[in-house]
Order: sequence, then C-alpha cells, then structure tokens
Amino acid sequence: MAATAPPGAWSRAQRTAVERFHVRLESLVVLLALAAAMSILSPFFLSVSNFLNILLATSTIGVLAIAATFVIGSGGLDLSLGSVMGLSGVAGAFVAVNLGMPSAFGVLACILTGALCGYVNGQIVTRAFVPAFIVTLGMLGIARGLALVISGGRVIYGLPEWLLYLGQGRPWGIPVPVIIFVVTAIVAHCVLAYTRFGRHTLALGDSEGAARAAGIRVERQRRILYTLSGGLAGLAGMLFMARINSGDPTAGLNYELTAITAAIIGGTNLFGGRGSILGTMIGALIMGVLQNGLNLLAVQSYYQQMAIGAVLILAVFIDQYQLRKETRT
Repeated sequence: MAATAPPGAWSRAQRTAVERFHVRLESLVVLLALAAAMSILSPFFLSVSNFLNILLATSTIGVLAIAATFVIGSGGLDLSLGSVMGLSGVAGAFVAVNLGMPSAFGVLACILTGALCGYVNGQIVTRAFVPAFIVTLGMLGIARGLALVISGGRVIYGLPEWLLYLGQGRPWGIPVPVIIFVVTAIVAHCVLAYTRFGRHTLALGDSEGAARAAGIRVERQRRILYTLSGGLAGLAGMLFMARINSGDPTAGLNYELTAITAAIIGGTNLFGGRGSILGTMIGALIMGVLQNGLNLLAVQSYYQQMAIGAVLILAVFIDQYQLRKETRT
C-alpha cells in the first residue's frame, strides 16, 4: 500500500495554482504588448493571412514546448527535442516515401521514433544515473546524426496526399497543425492540472525526497516523462514534415531553445515544481509573434537567435526574482 504524503510535502505544488494564474496573466500582457508593437512597425502584421501564418508556425514550437513543460516541471531537462523532431520527420518520410507504406505508418513512425529516443533518455537518466543535461545533449547529436544517415544527407521529398493534408489542409479555414496543437494542449492541460500523473510530475520537480516519501515511483515517473517528451517531439516532427512536404534531416535546429524559452515564459520553473500548459501556449505565441514580426521587419536570422537567447535569460531572471521575493516574504 502506498505511503501517504507527509504534512506539507505537496504544499508548494498546491500553492502554484494561484502563482501560475498570475504568470499567465503577465505573459498575456507581454503577448498583447508585443503584438501591438509589431502591428505599428509592420502594416502587414494584422492581416488574417499573417495571423494564420503565426498560428501555423507556433503549432510546431507549441507541441515541443508542451513536451518541455512536462520534463522541466518535473525537475528534468531535455535538450534533444529539436534533433529528435528532425529525426522523427525523416523516419516518417522514409517509411512513407522510400518504403512506400501507407501514410498512417508514416505518422506512427514519427511518433514512435520520438518516443523511442525519449525512452532511451529516460532509461539512461534513471538507471545509469547520468545527468539529464549530458544524456539529452548526447541524444541531440545522436538523433541529428541518425537523421543524416537515414536520409543519406538529402531531403526526402514527395509525401503522399494524406500526410500532406495533416500539414497543409485547412478545414473551416483553420490549418490542420493548429487544430492538432490545440487538441494536444487541451489534453496535456487536463493531464498536468487534473490527474494524479500531473500532480506527481510537479511534486517530483518540487522535491524528489518528498515525492519518494509520498510513495511516488520516481524512476518510473521520469522514464514515462522522457518517453512522453520524445513522443511529442515526434508529433512535432510529423507536423513540420507534412507542412514542408519533405523529411529534412536539418529540421529543428535550435528548436529546443525556443521551446524551453516558451515554457519558461509561460510560467514553468526552470528548476521544477511549477508548470502550466495554458501558460506555455501563451509563451509559444509570444515566440511565434516575435519571430514573425522580426521576419516581417527583414531582420537577419542570426539576430533572431540572439533575440531568443536574450528572451530566455530575461524569462529565467524574472522567474527567479519572483521566487526570491516570495521566499523573503
């Protein structure tokens, strides 16, 4: 029979419901202010087509950011998200194009490839006791190399029509990737906010010792979380592959940085114990608006990477400042 939680074991995790609301409110203000600034700087920003482009680009980053929210909220880290996304897209395209299998198998190949990478990460972290930073950094290189090996260093073109619909279809005028992103976010929010799995995830990030005392199977929880993270990266790879009609082995470069930034902007504590899927959605939209606005202003891509890095540092600084302020009070 599982042990009951000691008094105060999950007190901080329970308090974070109110904290997450305030973080989401602040993030929403930032999003509105950024959108207002971009609409002044570019006359094309407020067009319907540009708004759909923002949502379309955000869908891939958003799914990766949801994966980052689960792992970071548990006190972990996954730096392999972008490379696993690229490998998954190549695997799906290889199955659907080179092997000529039905589109459904291409989708499964994407998700299962990502989940397998995440499972390997989780196994090494929990059984070999290698820090997650090192494991996922190694997987970043392994996944990128595998993508190049499978594709022969070339982009795989010519996806079947059904796969293309998942990336380019627009039922009711809404891009399919946006629909998939929203559905994924709703499910992820319900899991993190209202299920025992979600409570265990945040409790693990808040205090691993308290989580063990509460009867949580820490190693098993971490393995599931990394597998889930990889599976979501595979889903993001499928969306990106279908959107550009190819399996590109270089896809997802530096996407892990953008995804982690979106999660932290949305209120996920970099050191675990707090996370919000709704906040992450807002964070992903902030990153989407920022990148879209910089593209409209013809800002060079390397300056955009500098901007994303600066936003990440600023988000972590503000988060830690708020935590120190709460501790002093």
